[in-house]
Amino acid sequence: MEEPTLYRTPDGRTIAYQRSKVQAASANTLRPGIVFLPGFRSDMQGGKALFLHDWAIRQGRDFLRFDYTGHGASSGDFADGCIGDWFRDACDVLQELTEGPQILVGSSMGGWIALLVMRVMPERIAGLVGISAAPDFTEDSILKRMTLTQRDTLYREGKIEEPSQYSELPYLITQKLIEDGRKHLVMRSPLRAPGPVRLLQGMADPDVPWETAARLASHIEGDDVRVILLRGADHRLSGERELALIAETIHTLPD
Repeated sequence: MEEPTLYRTPDGRTIAYQRSKVQAASANTLRPGIVFLPGFRSDMQGGKALFLHDWAIRQGRDFLRFDYTGHGASSGDFADGCIGDWFRDACDVLQELTEGPQILVGSSMGGWIALLVMRVMPERIAGLVGISAAPDFTEDSILKRMTLTQRDTLYREGKIEEPSQYSELPYLITQKLIEDGRKHLVMRSPLRAPGPVRLLQGMADPDVPWETAARLASHIEGDDVRVILLRGADHRLSGERELALIAETIHTLPD
């Protein structure tokens, strides 16, 4: 496995990333680069990130994938992190490690982070692709499904653990994650898209109901916002058919 490159931020965070940079005879011949934003407790070595990186190289497209702080090879402890921290990581990466407008591809929580970036850096966004995007999931999913006993434990002890169907390790949910997430909600105020938006969503997703994608699409103000529903697909969208569709969706975005 190729060793990641490390970017040290002015405040001392170390963000691990891997980037393919395309050389072109003229800047006018380059299509927008692609930045992949992973999901909650995921990293840049996941199947979708690796597939899209290889695909982008074959297509002659700039591609960047990275680990949020507390994830993968980046600095920090996952238990200390929250949406605001990972949003800041994404902004720093986009600002410092890319040039010109980029297509943001956000998986699950990465879709939420991408929407936050789009809101504050619209001039750097050429398009957005959400893969099982999970906007506001701390409030609308995690907190909503907690029992009164779980909420009491969360606010008394500052954290709870929930079983995960994707890992032997449980999900760690902290009070900080919930309270910080509340400061970064995107479904409570208008979102303006500066470019095309595509939302790919499995209809058999146990974590993000397909109606969330439809609700998000209706919430985004833009001239080219589309939802693509996949019958029978789950949250990961990592099968051969789903990966091919993700690549095709990125490829067919208008420049």
